Amino acid sequence: MTLVSIPIAEEPRPVIRPDLAPLAVDIDGTLLRGDLLAELALAYLRGNPLRIFTLVGWLITGKAVLKRKLAERVDIDPASLPVNDELVALIEAERTAGREIHLATASDALVVTKLAQRFGFVDGVIASDGVTNLKGEAKARVLKERFPHGFAYAGDAAADLAVWRAAKETVVVEARPKTLKAAEAIRPPLAVIPRKPSGWKTYAKALRLHQWAKNALVVVPLVLGGRAFEPEAWLTALIGMALLGILASSTYLLNDLWDLDDDRKHWSKRNRPFASGRLPITFGLAAAPTGIVVALAGAAMINAATFLAFAAYLGLTLAYSLRLKRIMVLDAFTLASLFTLRLVVGIAVAGVPASPWLLVFSMFLFTSLSLAKRHTEILRVIESGAAHASGRGYIASDGPVLIALGAASGCSAVLVMVLYLIDEAFRAGYYTTPAALWAFPCALFLFLGRIWVYSGRGDLNDDPVVFAVKDKASLLLGAAMAVAFAVAVWPAALTFW
Repeated sequence: MTLVSIPIAEEPRPVIRPDLAPLAVDIDGTLLRGDLLAELALAYLRGNPLRIFTLVGWLITGKAVLKRKLAERVDIDPASLPVNDELVALIEAERTAGREIHLATASDALVVTKLAQRFGFVDGVIASDGVTNLKGEAKARVLKERFPHGFAYAGDAAADLAVWRAAKETVVVEARPKTLKAAEAIRPPLAVIPRKPSGWKTYAKALRLHQWAKNALVVVPLVLGGRAFEPEAWLTALIGMALLGILASSTYLLNDLWDLDDDRKHWSKRNRPFASGRLPITFGLAAAPTGIVVALAGAAMINAATFLAFAAYLGLTLAYSLRLKRIMVLDAFTLASLFTLRLVVGIAVAGVPASPWLLVFSMFLFTSLSLAKRHTEILRVIESGAAHASGRGYIASDGPVLIALGAASGCSAVLVMVLYLIDEAFRAGYYTTPAALWAFPCALFLFLGRIWVYSGRGDLNDDPVVFAVKDKASLLLGAAMAVAFAVAVWPAALTFW
């Protein structure tokens, strides 16, 4: 086998104490909150998703070969990778005390050498070399050869038990309870950094469960289509909402995996579960396709139209994540289309005729809200001193144009609603008191005006929909619209009850 041990040139260090065993530190799940192989594979696939077949071919040849091929072809930014700050502090203290520090990992030496430059405490790198996958027993054997007088080892996984048995001292980093117990059975650890399990809030954030509120649009066609008082229609609509939520959450996972690099450079998105390392990439890779299959299968059980609407939503979402989100203005239009597709799902689920008024109104309204989201991001770009938004097609000077386009789209939505009231609502037999509906354009104008004023001030949340759900004034306007609608159809509601 080939041993890779690369000294890292650094500034003068504390004198090495021979009585302290060198500390070998694992990387994946230990020094880093994540997995370098998964990071490299995702970065490689971002260039072309069809490269998945190349990855499979390399993997068949051997895991060490796969790691070397990726290390040769992918250049990641080591400074952006999330690290375990507690372990870093411990290592720095040990280095100051005179202990020699080495990175000992199954990741490939080419990428680990670059990572080592990020830290000021690394004396050398021992890693996979394209032939040998330095993991478990193989790592233990190499470390014993490299440090015949003994070494300390910091790891996290069951595969590290073989290394801990060969080590002189043990450091356990956020290991699972079973692994920690096994490590303690070998010897009392020099140090233990306790595991912090990902709580339900972390999973909820990754799945964007709060975004399920947007799926309320699914019931709008049911209400406007005259089926508001049919319990069976409501049950089907609620099932459709849940399935659409599962599909949306799955695509959010894919989006976050695809955007890891950009998210880590973003002022707020760097705190997302995958970008921050609080959730492993492997969770997203497993959960996303599972959720997609469940959602599509459930939609097919409702009816063919619902399945087609779900398929269109999935296709457009993937196109957005892979490419369209990087094209200025088209990205906002695409987001508006995804909102409108929720209405299309509602039309399919409820089995009611499609209303051109509703769909056109939706496109203008959500284009305005999407542009508000982009404008907020532009303001953050200006605050950070950057010239352009990472991963987007906008530059810092685009703010005024976005305000103009967004405000115009919002006013167009109000106009479409007014035209609908004049041309159709007063003649529709569904509304018994249609005059009450005049509250809608008034409330909508006040809401959109509030959104754009806050956006101009820089006080708007990244997502205007989230802002609306939390903003008391917006909630009050929504309640007023609900009351107005109830008044407009009240005799029908009274008949139902």
